[in-house]
Amino acid sequence: MLDFLGRSRIVTDLSSIGSKVLGDDTLAASQSDVFDIIIVGGGTAGCVLASRLTEDPSLRVLVLESGGSGQSLLFSRIPSAYSLLFHTKHVYELHTEPQMSASSKRKYWPRGKMLGGCSSINAQMAQYGAPGDFDQWAEISGDESWSWKHFSRYFTKFENYVHNPEYPEVDITKKGSRGPMRIGYFSTISQPSKYFVKACISVGIPYSSDFNSPQGTRGVNRMMTYMDETRQRVSAESAYLTTEVRGRPNLVIAIHAQVTKIIFNDAGTKAVAVEFANSQAGSCYRARSRKEIILSAGAIHSPQILMLSGVGPAHALQQLKIPVIQDIPGVGSNLVDHPVVDLYFKDKLNDSTKFLKPKTFPDLFKVIAATTQYFLSRRGALATNIGEAAAFIRTNDPTLFPPEKYPAKIQDSTSAPDSPDVEIFTTPFAYKEHGRFMFPVHTFSLHSTLLRPISTGNIRLKTKNPWDNPVIDPRYLDAPEDAEKLLRGMRLIMDIARTEPLASRLDHNDTNAILDHQLHLKSDEELKEIIKDRVETLYHPVGTCRMAPLHNIGVVDSHLRVHGVQGLRVCDASIFPSIVSGHTAGAVLAVAEKLSDIIKEDLKPQA
Repeated sequence: MLDFLGRSRIVTDLSSIGSKVLGDDTLAASQSDVFDIIIVGGGTAGCVLASRLTEDPSLRVLVLESGGSGQSLLFSRIPSAYSLLFHTKHVYELHTEPQMSASSKRKYWPRGKMLGGCSSINAQMAQYGAPGDFDQWAEISGDESWSWKHFSRYFTKFENYVHNPEYPEVDITKKGSRGPMRIGYFSTISQPSKYFVKACISVGIPYSSDFNSPQGTRGVNRMMTYMDETRQRVSAESAYLTTEVRGRPNLVIAIHAQVTKIIFNDAGTKAVAVEFANSQAGSCYRARSRKEIILSAGAIHSPQILMLSGVGPAHALQQLKIPVIQDIPGVGSNLVDHPVVDLYFKDKLNDSTKFLKPKTFPDLFKVIAATTQYFLSRRGALATNIGEAAAFIRTNDPTLFPPEKYPAKIQDSTSAPDSPDVEIFTTPFAYKEHGRFMFPVHTFSLHSTLLRPISTGNIRLKTKNPWDNPVIDPRYLDAPEDAEKLLRGMRLIMDIARTEPLASRLDHNDTNAILDHQLHLKSDEELKEIIKDRVETLYHPVGTCRMAPLHNIGVVDSHLRVHGVQGLRVCDASIFPSIVSGHTAGAVLAVAEKLSDIIKEDLKPQA
C-alpha cells in the first residue's frame, strides 16, 4: 500500500504479517509473521522506537497501530484544527467513571487513535517538565541515569530548535539542533495572550525565555511549540516516520491492527507473540517476536493489554476468569492526570478567533479568509496552537500568595524546591466540553492546571473482551489539597485578569452569567464548588505501568522491562514514576529515545 508520502511498507492486509488464529490454535506459521521486535502502538513513543530501532538493518521491526495515518488527515497538520479530530474515528472516545469528588460527573478522555497518537491531537505545547521531576524519577527507580543530569540529553536528541530572532535570550547551546522534532516560537499569538505575559510580570511572575532550560520551568512566556517554520504541526509521525524511514525494508507498519493479547511461552516467563485484529468481528492474527515486544499503547491501553494477557493484579484477573501469568498489583494503579479548570472573560474588542468553529455566516466567511491566508502565507488565525502562553508557579510562593491572605498550609507535592505545581495558560477564545460548545460572544480564556496532584486513581478491566473500553477512574480532587491548589490558581487568574495591560482588554463590567468577571466576589467555598463542576482533563494521564520496584507499585524496572517477564517492555507515559510538572509529550519522546539506546545496547552480542 502506498500512502501520500510515497513508497511505504504500511499494510492493511493483516494476513500478510500474521498467522490466522482459529480458536486456540493457529495455522502453520511462516517467516512472514516473525519479527525481531514488535511495537504495540504507533503513537508518540511507538514512532520514535520504530525509527530508531530500524537504524539497525539487522532488526526486523513490526509496528501495530489500531488507527490509521495521522499525516494523511488535513486537520492533523493545521495547528489550530486538532480539536476537530475529537469525537471522530481518529480518537478513542473514552469517559471516566463518575468522579465522586467532582460533582459525580463522567469526564471525557480522548486519546489519539492514529500514527503519532496523542502527538497528532495535542496543542503542540513544547514544555517538558522541571529538572526536579527527573531527579525524582531517578530516586524512585533507583537508577541515576533517569536524573536530569543524565536524562536531559534525550530531550536535546529529539530537538531541532529553530531560532527566532525575537527571542535572543534562548541559549541555543543548550538546545538540540539535529533531532527530528522541529520546535520553536512559530505559532500565532493573540494580543490578549501577549498582554497576559506582561500582566503576569506585573503581579510578580518572572519572565522565562525558555521553559525547558536547566535553570528550571518557573516563569511566564508564550509557549514554544512543536511547529515548524512553515507553521505546520510536528507530530511524532511526521518527524520520525519520514519517507526514508517508512521505506526501510526492515520496518513494517500495520494500521487498523488492534492488539488484543500478548502470548507467553508455556512457562509464562517470556512474551513470544501478539494477537491482533482490525475489528471485533474480523479474523484474529498472531505475529511472533524473536527478541522483544514493546507495549507503547499509552497510559490507558498499555495496562489494559497487560491485564487482558494475564499480567496484573491477580485477584482482579481471577474475578474475570483470566489466567494469571504474572501477579503485578501495580498494573493499572497510580493513575495521575493534570486536572484543569477554565475561566471565561469577555474580549472588549470583539475580535477573538471564535470563528474557527463557525456558527454564523459571517464566521464562515472569516474561516474561509483565514484558511486562504494560512495556505498562502502560513500566517493568521489557523497558525495558533490555541494554548498560546503560560505561567508556571508555586502555590506556596509568598510573592503571589502572601501568608496574611493565604494562611493555610498545604502539602507540598512538588518534585523540588524550584519546581512548579500550577500552570496558568491562555487560549484566544473560550470553550466548554472540549470544544463542542463555543461561546456566542467574543471571549478570552485563562486556565488553572494542577501539575502535581496528590489524588491517584486506576485503570481496571470492565470485561475480558478486548474490544470493551476499560474502567477509568482518575479520582479527581479526592485529596482536598488538590482543590485548594486549583483555587489558588483561580485566585491568581482573577488578579492577572485585572492587571494592566490585560485588564483594559477585558470587559470586567460584563455581568453575563456564563462569564467569570464577577468570580472574584465569591467565597472560597463557592469557588471550590465551581472547581468540582468544571474540572476536566488536560489530556496527560500517566503512571499506570510505573517504573519502580515491584513493592512500590512498580510494573517495569529502570530498563522498562516488565517485572518477572522476559522479552516484554513498556514505553509510553504509563511508565512515569510520577507526573511531570508540565506537558507530557516531550518526556514521552525522551523516554522512547532512551529506551532505543538501551535496547540497542542490550542486543549487542556478548563478548
